[in-house]
Amino acid sequence: MPENTTQRRTTARAMIVLAGLFALAVPPTAIPARAAAADYYDAAAGLSGARLKDALHDVISTGTTAISYRRVWDALKVTDEDPSNPDNVILLYSGFSRAKARNGGGVGDWNREHVWPQSHGPFTTGTTPGTDLHHLRPEDVRVNSDRGNKDFDTGGWPAAGAPGNRTDADSWEPRDAVKGDVARMVFYMAVRYEGGDTRPDLEVAEGPTHGRTPLLGRLSVLRAWHEKDPVDASERRRNQIIFDRYQHNRNPFIDHPEWVDEVF
Repeated sequence: MPENTTQRRTTARAMIVLAGLFALAVPPTAIPARAAAADYYDAAAGLSGARLKDALHDVISTGTTAISYRRVWDALKVTDEDPSNPDNVILLYSGFSRAKARNGGGVGDWNREHVWPQSHGPFTTGTTPGTDLHHLRPEDVRVNSDRGNKDFDTGGWPAAGAPGNRTDADSWEPRDAVKGDVARMVFYMAVRYEGGDTRPDLEVAEGPTHGRTPLLGRLSVLRAWHEKDPVDASERRRNQIIFDRYQHNRNPFIDHPEWVDEVF
């Protein structure tokens, strides 16, 4: 291996360690949306199409740490903390702020929403992808149930308990403020999980998929949402916390939104 490559990787590893120590020492609300380690995406430089997708899969699958489904409760209280109230989390679809202590399965509680439904794999919550924080978000128990395993698409009737969301028999449309967030989570999952090691090969389909595995739609709509709702500071902050404190990998479509056109 050339000496300059070794030096770059050694430097990058040191940066990651320092970032982790900084994250542990600073309250979640104070963590800045710093960039990834300098050479995190070096393997993807200059690539496009299938070659880029393959390279990104390797990048975001190497050196990761899986967390337990039980630990997801505590992680979401950090990644989705309400910046205006550190005792609360922000629910993904409804946008409501709810007490962190109200996590559970009862009426008025919030639980762990799989943006990529478990049945569209299928996968369990025993290991990743069922515990992957990049697509797990807090949501009201009833709203989570109403979304179920529906594809993402436009149209339908107003969703109960989630202003700005719409749904019908087989699709769910989130509120405008998180349409891009949802799309980028779905794109991450389709790159991160490519089969092998007993994990499913997840793919974004034009759909509707009618719950078929391992597909999730609708691709053209998700692409439009990605363009309509660009990456914002809260999304970058969340990506950084997952990298620093939990899984030690990133959503490349948050760091490089332009790669959506190249891969999908």
